Amino acid sequence: MISRRLIRVKALQILFAHFRGENDSISKAENDLFHSISKAYDLYHYLFQLLIELRDYSDSRIQLARQKMVPTSEDLNPNTRFLDNQVIKLIDENKYLKEYLKKQKISWVNYPEFVRKLYQKIAASDYFEKYMSSDEQSFAADRQLLVHILTKELYDFEDFEQCLEEQSIFWVDDIEFIVGMVCKTIKKLTENQSANFTTPPMFKDDDDEEFARRLIRRTIINHTENVKLIDEYTVNWEVERIASMDILIMEMALTEVMEFPTIPVKVSLNEYIELSKCYSTEQSSNFINGVLDKIIAKLKSENKVNKQGRGLLGEEEGSTNE
Repeated sequence: MISRRLIRVKALQILFAHFRGENDSISKAENDLFHSISKAYDLYHYLFQLLIELRDYSDSRIQLARQKMVPTSEDLNPNTRFLDNQVIKLIDENKYLKEYLKKQKISWVNYPEFVRKLYQKIAASDYFEKYMSSDEQSFAADRQLLVHILTKELYDFEDFEQCLEEQSIFWVDDIEFIVGMVCKTIKKLTENQSANFTTPPMFKDDDDEEFARRLIRRTIINHTENVKLIDEYTVNWEVERIASMDILIMEMALTEVMEFPTIPVKVSLNEYIELSKCYSTEQSSNFINGVLDKIIAKLKSENKVNKQGRGLLGEEEGSTNE
């Protein structure tokens, strides 16, 4: 489930802290990386739980309205379309989700005010009003509503970011990736789906887990050698004046190019150039691209870049693992 792109992001974050901290233990950096990845997996399940919480809040509103001293006709005959959402029902009945949430002690119980505000935000939206008033009542419509909630309401919602920050320092940066994964899972659900559908594992396979471990360990081990190499190809720049994040991104890129024979060079370069656009300066992507092109050309001429199989030397496109 955790993509290699997210693994690279998390490795970058951990390595940035590692090279600026007092503890230079490789084991600690590796443990920190896997802890950060596991928290992203927690967030994946936590967002499913949020959908259930919203449904339950809707139910509580309906029950309170019915208990009024003088309930209106609407109070007594409420629109239960959201309450009866088939996809939320399917998620709520999933034993694997329940077991995971219980094991990890994940809950929204301490954030009732946030759930209330989020529900009000959703209820005021055009798409929700259309859903509630539509004559169409289908599994597909129920599914699409949840995708709308996740993609339209959570980004740039200050209360949501505050909730995440209070629980994990990693989650705010993870949200875009994880929302995408939750939506992908929801879109695969069908009307005849078993309630005990399995969610994707934390790593797609053993290769991805080993990729995470080897990337962070070898970047640390190769640190001195890679910095010297970068210094050699930035002769018109003082290394101290180059953004430290740029240097680290180039270190990781060189490590990946050298240490992972089955990943095409082009794939690695593209990934780290994209990373620089998010985590460094506006000029960084062009700078990094230019320096890495020169270094990798030299490494290839010295037969230090050995690629195997599809994507040899990065001349072919893409990678199914990315």
